[in-house]
Amino acid sequence: MVGILSYGTYIPTYRIRLADIAAAWKKEGSEVTSSLKVQEKSVAGADEDAVTIALEAALKIFDDKNFQRKPSDVEVLFVGSESHPYAVNPTSTIVGELLGLGNNYLAADFEFACKAATAGMQAVAGLLASGQSRLGLVIGTDSAQSKPHDVLEYTSAAAGAAFLLSREARSGSARSAGGKLIAHLLSYTSYSSDTPDFWRRDGVQYPTHAGRFTGEPAYFAHVMGAAQRLFEKTHSQPSDYDYCVFHMPNGRFPREVAKRLGFTEAQLAPSLVVGEIGNPYSASSLLALAAVLDVAGSGKKIFMVSYGSGAGSDGFVWETTEALVKSQKSKVKSQSSVQQQIQHKTYIDYVQYLKQTHKI
Repeated sequence: MVGILSYGTYIPTYRIRLADIAAAWKKEGSEVTSSLKVQEKSVAGADEDAVTIALEAALKIFDDKNFQRKPSDVEVLFVGSESHPYAVNPTSTIVGELLGLGNNYLAADFEFACKAATAGMQAVAGLLASGQSRLGLVIGTDSAQSKPHDVLEYTSAAAGAAFLLSREARSGSARSAGGKLIAHLLSYTSYSSDTPDFWRRDGVQYPTHAGRFTGEPAYFAHVMGAAQRLFEKTHSQPSDYDYCVFHMPNGRFPREVAKRLGFTEAQLAPSLVVGEIGNPYSASSLLALAAVLDVAGSGKKIFMVSYGSGAGSDGFVWETTEALVKSQKSKVKSQSSVQQQIQHKTYIDYVQYLKQTHKI
């Protein structure tokens, strides 16, 4: 049985209100926030990027005094991002070096827009289930790019989420390679197509998007496609789950797709962090999963579907265990839960935002 052994998240402290971005372009802030259902977004510091954000998220796992495993125990490290600092030079090996993984590990960078990290999660799950590896670390990290005065500027954010995966005996009685799993991975699937809704050519600073493809042909078609396939594979329905998690490009899309699929507002609410931090691209759905794990009890089922432009979705079914409670207490004590990080913030104005994102 493959599952989550531990997880860590990192949200930069800086925030900018969407109303302040709108004001800089002589737009009505209330209309923007109402349309996107996002109030503010997280912004990386001037000295932060996808590498430092990934490192901070992973360190939350290994800095936990109640966690017994060491970075050198990790055998696989996959980093998903669409803002890797180098076009040619892996983010994963830099993070691995700084974490102290040693040399005996498989490293790779994943790119598939906002679902790069969930693709890495499926790859790690396969390596663990086959017995080729015992401990794998997957990180979704982004300091999202957006052109000034583009609609993406209102939501593109910065954050990271790291998940340490392992395996245990299917009976659940045996320990995993690093202790008891806090959530079991019951099933997963994917849904993909060549749908060019968002792209950035090599050497171009900012991404481009085809607005008419963003909703129905892209996000909704793929999220619902992966979701329906997962329902069929697991012989389940929305009422069988306690929580649902969807990629959050804005505050409207996850609410709409949850409603279409038959999930309730109560099932979705714990994962909706987008309104307070925006869309940190590859970290979005993983950060939402972490927010749910921060509050879920034992024996709870979580239905999760990511999304990445280009386009594709990965679906997962998780079931929490009794070991999750200990993890929750540790995160609250260390002030590292998702909600605690969301509340720890410093507001900046639009000019400072432009400076920190290296636009001026």
